[in-house]
Amino acid sequence: MALSVVVAGTSIVGARAASTAIPAHPPLQSFAPKPFPALKFMDQAGRPLSLASFHGRFVLLSIWATWYVPCQKDMITLDRLQAERGGPHFVIVPVSIDTGGLAPVQDFYARFKIQHLGIYLDPNGSAMQTLNLQTIPAAFLIDPAGEAIGLKSGVATWDSPRMVKFLTHVMSSKSPT
Repeated sequence: MALSVVVAGTSIVGARAASTAIPAHPPLQSFAPKPFPALKFMDQAGRPLSLASFHGRFVLLSIWATWYVPCQKDMITLDRLQAERGGPHFVIVPVSIDTGGLAPVQDFYARFKIQHLGIYLDPNGSAMQTLNLQTIPAAFLIDPAGEAIGLKSGVATWDSPRMVKFLTHVMSSKSPT
């Protein structure tokens, strides 16, 4: 079955992955670079941010909420992936759509021992509209130029060997030489 996602009126995911070297059933849908909408959110201090704040790095942008049970597994494995693979060339940006703002996210991080991820907030839930999302968690892989190159809708085991190998392959094939 083909997956198609429309972001800001532009289809960013087609039926086939961009690279033939990617397995038949990849853990993340990959595709040719596509423009990504101007998404606005804030850090835990309330400072406004956008994906431009991370320009020059691969970004795994996750849209999630503390109250949605499937996001718990996602966030735990995203935290481990950030600890293992995060750095100057790759960062995970988990944007919470909780209407309660910072407090429920801080409580969630403490309860689930999330130690390696930054806190990013979208308390008015504009990410859902901007990205035309129907469900969470949803994660987009963004290249260093700020273009979308991958999507995972639903729960993933982000730190699994299969996912790490896949992400490494996609990012190395998209990196400038």
